[in-house]
Amino acid sequence: MPIDKAKKEELIQKFKTHAKDTGSSEVQVAILTEEILQLTEHLKLHKKDFSSRRGLLRKVGQRRRLLKYLEKENNESYLSLIKKLKLKK
Repeated sequence: MPIDKAKKEELIQKFKTHAKDTGSSEVQVAILTEEILQLTEHLKLHKKDFSSRRGLLRKVGQRRRLLKYLEKENNESYLSLIKKLKLKK
């Protein structure tokens, strides 16, 4: 279930690091977080949808890897991002 264009554009505007930024780690993590939240809601209704569950786990792993990279490369940005997205350390 991809997120709609308007929501994606809103996330890009909120988390971009420079004017033409669409793919920085911060933006990618924000988009993945939104997709994870949507998939979680979907799975609450459809408990036996195992292909979506696999997709969810894949997205969670991808977000974890991006956050690990961001923590290593730019710790200040990492800390502000997890605070904005209300993620655990």
